[in-house]
Amino acid sequence: MHSGITNPIDFSLDGRQAGNVTIPFSIDRSPYYQIRVPILRLKNGEGPRVLLMAGNHGDEYEGELHLGRLMRLLDVSKLHGAVTILPLANLPAVMAAKRCSPFDGGNLNRAFPGDPTGTPTARLAYFLEEQLFPAHDVVFDLHAGGTSMAHLPCTLVERQGDAARFERSVELMRAMGASHAFIADNGPAAPTSMGAAARAGAIGLSGEFGGGGTVTPQTMAFAAAAIDRLLIALGVLETPVLSRIPVPAPGALQLLSLSRHSQGIYAERRGWFEPAVALGATVAAGDLAGWYHDLERLDQTEESLRFAEGGIVISHRLHCDSQAGDCLIQVAEPISG
Repeated sequence: MHSGITNPIDFSLDGRQAGNVTIPFSIDRSPYYQIRVPILRLKNGEGPRVLLMAGNHGDEYEGELHLGRLMRLLDVSKLHGAVTILPLANLPAVMAAKRCSPFDGGNLNRAFPGDPTGTPTARLAYFLEEQLFPAHDVVFDLHAGGTSMAHLPCTLVERQGDAARFERSVELMRAMGASHAFIADNGPAAPTSMGAAARAGAIGLSGEFGGGGTVTPQTMAFAAAAIDRLLIALGVLETPVLSRIPVPAPGALQLLSLSRHSQGIYAERRGWFEPAVALGATVAAGDLAGWYHDLERLDQTEESLRFAEGGIVISHRLHCDSQAGDCLIQVAEPISG
């Protein structure tokens, strides 16, 4: 079914192709408006086909900045195979500095497999899953904690039913050189980009490369090394392009699993959250996670919050002011193998 989206890229052609994926969307200011999502394709003969994607959520910047830089730096003559770059996937969200699109409230990473007749976010998800992802062997979607979350820097894959593809995804995840990585068990119908990549027959890779709606020298270096290492591990590049310092060999990797509601602590009412532990800390069930204050009732002692499960702290809420339903802190379970 035609979604109204236009794609300027011919995936069969060698060389450099640049343009915009356009999504028609009538708005008050402009009845024939187009959302124009930048895309670049570089192809040099046969070889691995890699899609690098960022801006799935608009307020996660390491991937957006690095992929924009990579568009300027990559030399097609130095490639073996093909690289497609989509640096600002959910463009309206990026330009609004928001997690979700201001046009339709769409969270792209919860919109797959999409709808060719739906809202702009749904149509984009449909295009990605049905047309863009199947034209690639590997899809690498870079994330971060966004404006409201601090996140332990890590790489990520989703468990897949295809054992050989899952094994290869873990192998590539190790090659990216993070200290921590986690495996999500979201099932074959997952509405995420990783679920969509699996359904499209591609290896899906992701990661959380920062947080807080900002970037730091450390998070930018981590993301640059991961992109360079992946492209080298796949044989697409022979030397790093983004890393400004030499990229050391990957060290030990701790695998993590996040699969249960009980691994998080959620707000039950409005309050002000004070974490007691740092990202990366190892905690046991019953350990103190933080305190929940009530600034509307200053005579009340703050509530102590304790972990229901042990593990490694992977994220916590950055905004102190919290509402019922907000996730305040999470632990992941260390796994081996």
